[in-house]
Amino acid sequence: MSHSIDDTAAARHRAKMEKRKAVQDAEVAGKTVEKGLLMVHTGTGKGKSTAAFGMVMRCLGHGMRVGIVQFIKGAWDTGERHVLERFPDLVTCRAMGEGFTWDTQDRARDIAAANAGWEKAKQLIADSSLRMVVLDEINIALRYDYLDINDVVEFLKTSKPPLTHVVLTGRNAKQELIDAADLVTEMTLVKHPFRSGIKAQPGVEF
Repeated sequence: MSHSIDDTAAARHRAKMEKRKAVQDAEVAGKTVEKGLLMVHTGTGKGKSTAAFGMVMRCLGHGMRVGIVQFIKGAWDTGERHVLERFPDLVTCRAMGEGFTWDTQDRARDIAAANAGWEKAKQLIADSSLRMVVLDEINIALRYDYLDINDVVEFLKTSKPPLTHVVLTGRNAKQELIDAADLVTEMTLVKHPFRSGIKAQPGVEF
């Protein structure tokens, strides 16, 4: 159903949008700082890693080099890994986890895997040729104290190159990390098919 707009209404709309554009343009013009961001994707909802890999795709579109460390899902055969393997000159991807803690049932192994992942992450973050580094599911390793949150935050504050973006994903992000971050997004669970007996499916969950 179409709605006709008379000349008076059209003029009012145009004037309103012109004012809004002027405000927006002035606000954008006032933002002049460029820096590498520390970004946290957390919360109970789906999409934390998905959003991070979306930014990886954007970086690839700009020809930027990216590093990825997967802390927990390392044992999984994921679709994103198959895609990123097609860009060996731009992407360094390391799967350092062995699955969720309830899979391994071995805290010592989980701690060792998390620390190996963090050592690789530090190498990638320190490499100024990488424009973005994704630490996928590191928040889970931090939640279970497999890694020292103070060591992680201190490294990110002092050793990250000025223009490098770092994205940390996973539920239950610790407050110290949230306080240090430039951008924090909390994914909220409203409805999930798993609760209705629907299993995880390729192309959606992995």
